[in-house]
Amino acid sequence: MIRNDKEPVGPDALDRATWALRRAELAVQTLKEQRLRPLGMAAAHYTLLISVHVEPGLTGAELARRLNVTPQAIASLVARLESRGQLERRDHPRHRHVQELHLTDAGREALHAADKVIADIEMQITDGLGPDETAQLRGLLDRVAETVREA
Repeated sequence: MIRNDKEPVGPDALDRATWALRRAELAVQTLKEQRLRPLGMAAAHYTLLISVHVEPGLTGAELARRLNVTPQAIASLVARLESRGQLERRDHPRHRHVQELHLTDAGREALHAADKVIADIEMQITDGLGPDETAQLRGLLDRVAETVREA
């Protein structure tokens, strides 16, 4: 039997910036899920609703690309939000096989309530950091995104 003494990861694996980003993302995502649950909403619902609010008329395929999820995942979320009366599909004015997504009044109300929750989480984070560190964090995260896009 051949034995491999090499470790599968470097000794600094858990000290990497990418791991710190992931830990922060998981912590924020967990908090969002916990605080949105009483509204009967998941973080993915909020993301979809705010995306359609910002760009009414998006198609499911466009949303899937922008949110980096499968079209099937978007179709499932759309169906759920449509069954709740928060989202509606409308025929595209020029492409008869394409449907655009739009918020309903109930969708706008749900988004408004959820956004209060998300704004409170944002405030919790920014209060903990203070204005200077918040600005620094935003700048660093923007630079990370730019650096990764350029690669």
